[in-house]
Amino acid sequence: MPQQRIVILGGGPAGYEAALVAAELGAEVTVVADEGLGGNCVLWDCVPSKAMIVAAEAMGWVHRADDLGVRLAGIEAVDRTVVDLPRVSANVLELGASQSRDIERRVAATGVRLVRGRGRVSGEHEIDIEVVDGRGHRLEADHVLLATGSTARVLPFFAPDGERVLTGQQVYGLPEVPEHLIVVGSGATGAEFAHAFRRFGAEVTLVSSRDLILPTQDPDAAQVIEDVFERRGMTILRNARAVSCTGHSQGVQVGLADGREVVGSHALFTVGQVPTSAGLGLEQVGVELDAAGAVVVDTVGRSSRPWVYAAGDVTGGVMLASVAAMQGRTAMWHALGQAVQPIRWDAVASTIFTDPEVAQVGLSADEARASGLLVETARLDFRSNPRAKMTRSTDGFVKVHAQVGSGVVVGGVVVSARASDLIQPLAVAVQQRLSVSQLAQTMTVYPTMAGSVAEAARMLMTRLDPLLR
Repeated sequence: MPQQRIVILGGGPAGYEAALVAAELGAEVTVVADEGLGGNCVLWDCVPSKAMIVAAEAMGWVHRADDLGVRLAGIEAVDRTVVDLPRVSANVLELGASQSRDIERRVAATGVRLVRGRGRVSGEHEIDIEVVDGRGHRLEADHVLLATGSTARVLPFFAPDGERVLTGQQVYGLPEVPEHLIVVGSGATGAEFAHAFRRFGAEVTLVSSRDLILPTQDPDAAQVIEDVFERRGMTILRNARAVSCTGHSQGVQVGLADGREVVGSHALFTVGQVPTSAGLGLEQVGVELDAAGAVVVDTVGRSSRPWVYAAGDVTGGVMLASVAAMQGRTAMWHALGQAVQPIRWDAVASTIFTDPEVAQVGLSADEARASGLLVETARLDFRSNPRAKMTRSTDGFVKVHAQVGSGVVVGGVVVSARASDLIQPLAVAVQQRLSVSQLAQTMTVYPTMAGSVAEAARMLMTRLDPLLR
């Protein structure tokens, strides 16, 4: 069988993970990307934003030090002026660039060819590439993978200028911590940036179009984050929809649909992402797009044209780096003739990196019931956990959902410091269809936050036992 030719447009998690799989399977692989491998996720989004949150956590520890008996000279004067934001930004961007270089070395070691430029589908099994220096050439491909990601949504009434009116990528160019940051959009990105800048000492107003922030998360989890935000001095405007934004040399003014106006020094808009599918020549070969511009794919990433696959944000749906990576791998396994199972959307894990973090996996109780499953839920708050008490991190809880009858864990939520790590045992349980008994009978270290995960499972095991008889 001749060597398969794979061309991948985009170097984010979907693209580079797909390239690694395809190379391991013996394909001739070309990745076309106009920036370092890792894409927006590594260079501008996931890695830098989470690194910035780590710096914000350092401010949190400074404020908690006195409670722990550690007195720092001048702690009373800790405010936004002590944060060297340009240095913080330089550090987090260099971390992203370093991670990108590591990915490129790993990919290059497998023999993948990396082309700096932009590619578009020009015909049947043909890809035109315009490299960074302006030269162009054409490649033939047995299969192409579209992994071009997404861009920040810009609504008609605001124009990001990088100075007063910002998108997420532009916050790293600020010369200092804003005096008053208005964050429009209360999903994961908005909540994370609002948390970070409030920790840095900025006055923060979070504009939420819903009656509860984090609308895609467990409502109990969202309520904990709201309570923590407000306790730290953040202003949350609920059921407030932004309809205008005016920036000037002294600040910004955001108008709301109910006639109110919010005045601040800066405004950050985090109102979603748009799949990057324009300009790829997809209409020329009949690749189907949905109304939002996302590439329509089947369960293995195949588009309406069998030789064209797509993965990651460009397909819409769940826009997570981990999901994009798995979609990319799955597409290449399928394209190159390997046995493959479709992604289990009922086992996806995610985290919002606020403080405390919010992590969830699998189905919520409502989703489980809507799919016809009878479930029981146990919740255990961290206020009784000794490790949480030691670190003054008692906000939050563990919640486990299990199916009545089998006891199989179908989902869970963790709200705590390092919930991104604590969700892993629940993620394994959901993916492997483990029972609450198996989870509960796994030994844990004492004292740890993870002990509460096992304890919640024990609570649920006891509660389910009479229902099993």
